[in-house]
Amino acid sequence: MTIDDPIQLLRDLFDKAVEVADPMQSLAAHLPEKPEGRVVVIGAGKASARMAEAVEAAWGPCEGLVITRYGYARPCQGIEIVEAAHPVPDAAGQKATERLLDLLSGLGEGDYVLALISGGASALLTAPVLGVSLAEKQEVNAALLASGAPIDRMNTVRKHLSRVKGGQLAAAAHPAEMLALLISDVPGDDPAYIGSGPTVGEASTPADARAVLDNWKIDVPDSVTAALAKGSSVVAPDDGRLATTTNHLYAAPSQSLAAAAEMVDFEVRQLGDALEGEARDVAAEHAKLALSLRGQGPLLLLSGGELTVTRRGNGVGGPNAEYCLALALALEGAEGIYALSCDTDGVDGAAEVAGAVVTPDTLAKARAAGVDPAQALAENDAHSFFEKIDDQVVTGPTLTNVNDFRAILVL
Repeated sequence: MTIDDPIQLLRDLFDKAVEVADPMQSLAAHLPEKPEGRVVVIGAGKASARMAEAVEAAWGPCEGLVITRYGYARPCQGIEIVEAAHPVPDAAGQKATERLLDLLSGLGEGDYVLALISGGASALLTAPVLGVSLAEKQEVNAALLASGAPIDRMNTVRKHLSRVKGGQLAAAAHPAEMLALLISDVPGDDPAYIGSGPTVGEASTPADARAVLDNWKIDVPDSVTAALAKGSSVVAPDDGRLATTTNHLYAAPSQSLAAAAEMVDFEVRQLGDALEGEARDVAAEHAKLALSLRGQGPLLLLSGGELTVTRRGNGVGGPNAEYCLALALALEGAEGIYALSCDTDGVDGAAEVAGAVVTPDTLAKARAAGVDPAQALAENDAHSFFEKIDDQVVTGPTLTNVNDFRAILVL
């Protein structure tokens, strides 16, 4: 395979990874025939509106309510789409969640619920426990995002401060039958952690949530401490109210990585679809590996998962951009190595930017523009760094979410 434009090849691989996870391409095969009787479609997440669009393409107009991120709405025939804030929840998400719970409360035996859950549902489904205000929930969420804690630990806290997560959404629909279709954006693809598991039983305890806060030194309002001391209303895995719910994971990062790998006719090494850890640390490991493989190319290193950033500065950044910046610094302009790291939902951190690309000229371009790469990394200012050298990847809403996509091309 002749590689005339390495960066275009990396963009093509990323686009393929996103395409494979597009609900309009993949969801219909996992739908049953539309049941007789009352059918209600609910959902939350960055991909949920696109999922709802795919459902109605197969089933026709449906009753229902789905909550998605601002800018991610899709035209539906009967399902109402509500937009709300992500990654920090807002009043629109809280109001929509209460309406969704009210919709489920009127269902009974013989009714059918189709739940569409994807990454982002944790922030979009907002129903704080009694005694905790929305403002306090927002404060906790922002602190979690800045802590560097892995997504599963963050979601443990979120579940025990919610009236809808940790199986509570499914319990609210009982005794109606529920099928939950899920797109994974979490390392390991455990349904309990996708969107904080609103349709999946939860075995953790409020003490586990307090341990996360302690371990990552996260300060929380007194009301949160008091709420966790009282217990929580998460639903145990063996709770009878979950007996009528089936959870089906139908799209995951591994599928997108495999589709990207099939696009090239040279060696591909899969480094894992569930990588976790500090973005800058993983980048240093990957740079070392790439440098060791020079002269053996062309060769492609692919990985997925969800990296984290511990906020040290006040810059504008996200895990994918920070990974790219740390990778560029570690590579020190090495010839023949190109890389891309993007979030498949088109949003890296809280920025409307999917990620960035790295070339052998990245550091030289930065210095010519008067930008200090090391200082940008110290300030967690990776998005600003790549914006100044015109190496950001901006996709707009992709309408799906199977987490990070990283590719390193060694020539």
